[in-house]
Amino acid sequence: MTVETGGLVEQSKNNITTTVKHVNNRVRYGNKTEKKNRSYKKMRREVVFPRVPDVLQQLFVSCTQIFRGPGFVPPASDVNKLCDILDKMKPEDVGLSKSLQFFKPTGAVKGTPRVTYTTIYQCDQFSLCIFFLPETAVIPLHNHPEMTVFSKLLLGKMHIKSYDWVEPKDSIPPSKLRLARLKANSVYTAPCNTSVLYPTTGGNMHQFTAVTPCAVLDVLGPPYSKEDDRDCSYYKDFPYSAFSNEGETTRVSEEEREGLGWLEEIEAPENAVMDRIDYLGPQIIETSY
Repeated sequence: MTVETGGLVEQSKNNITTTVKHVNNRVRYGNKTEKKNRSYKKMRREVVFPRVPDVLQQLFVSCTQIFRGPGFVPPASDVNKLCDILDKMKPEDVGLSKSLQFFKPTGAVKGTPRVTYTTIYQCDQFSLCIFFLPETAVIPLHNHPEMTVFSKLLLGKMHIKSYDWVEPKDSIPPSKLRLARLKANSVYTAPCNTSVLYPTTGGNMHQFTAVTPCAVLDVLGPPYSKEDDRDCSYYKDFPYSAFSNEGETTRVSEEEREGLGWLEEIEAPENAVMDRIDYLGPQIIETSY
């Protein structure tokens, strides 16, 4: 297997070479297996997928048993189960390694960094995706309508900022601005615990900024779907003091103001556009469970 992104993973066994490289600011998966006969007069190339790690297969099976569709929030026991599985996952379980050039400081790209993603598996109930962020790249502030999302930082250092709405949408008058409560505003370094967001809590609107090149595995239940009116919306955030009138300010304590902000829904920004690549890492085995 060869992943053209600059020299990520290199393994050699039985004449099978696995490499991940960083080329032209992109992360690309590709398999190249060379088999030679004893005389070395013939050379045959064929695509060979690595054996699926137990933890990746376990993640898939658990997701098929847990997710039930839009708005469904898994019980705490199932949330803990998925977190336990994801917390055990290593980059190698999806064909990555911290030795890859893409994840080294010298691998930082020039110009406007662009995020790349790949889908390990997707169905109507859930999806498993990996996002590759070059240094300083941003996945802009966005929401997850009727979704429960597990995020596992596999490699790198990432700043995460997230919000939840203060009040339900149907309980407030229409406005361009909507009050939100800050849930997270910190830098995380892999390996770290899995984070979870829910339809109305846990930081449903979040933004990722790569401090170093990063790879993050997301489990989305269910995935986005325009057909089901579950498309992604984007936001710009403002400090609470920027738009609060005097009457509102007097009703909110100084301590509360520090944790509040205004979100304005905006058109998809330029850095919301991502490059998609095929996933050719270890393949999940689909079986009836």
